Amino acid sequence: MNALRKIAVLTGDLVGSGQIGPDRVDRAFRALEACAAAQERWMRAPLSFTRHRGDGWQVVLARPELALRSALAFRAALRAEGDEFDSYMSIAEGPAPDTINPDLNRHTEEVFVRSGQGLDDLKAFRLPGRIRHDSLGAIGAATILADRLSQGWTQTQAVAILPTLAPDHDGTYTDIAKRLGKSRQAVTKSLAAAAHETLDAALATLEGNART
Repeated sequence: MNALRKIAVLTGDLVGSGQIGPDRVDRAFRALEACAAAQERWMRAPLSFTRHRGDGWQVVLARPELALRSALAFRAALRAEGDEFDSYMSIAEGPAPDTINPDLNRHTEEVFVRSGQGLDDLKAFRLPGRIRHDSLGAIGAATILADRLSQGWTQTQAVAILPTLAPDHDGTYTDIAKRLGKSRQAVTKSLAAAAHETLDAALATLEGNART
């Protein structure tokens, strides 16, 4: 019998894909796929990045406590390609089979359905923001606030903050600056404008609580 485990499902849909054109849509999906591949180290499991419903996409997160961090990383990966890129994202948590089909379109478990419905609600009812978590608890509230703080990320800010979103990131601002070929002062300014310290503290608090 296929055992159950708790996961998070993140379902997304590109914002304004009809206006940015097919070439940029492909560029956005390459950025999302690369981000999903990088997150496999965080999750210690495949994310099974799946494109569906035109310009929609979905991933499964084996460590649901990292779901908000994951969503912010996907936003940063998109914005790092240009200020015009973004995605609606809906997160749901719940039980799912221990074995996940790499084609997430084949899954009909409740957690997948709720994540997809949350995305539909986010777009249809013009709920505040572009990222939502279907929890009514602290993670739901934190998602609303984190979404608001990150909505204004510029391309420069997104490039700077993306590497800091890895949960085990321990590099200094100087390390980031060297990697990006920028001055430490420029990186520090970008991270401050992106509310890095606030988001980092909030994510660490949420994830710490999830483990207790």
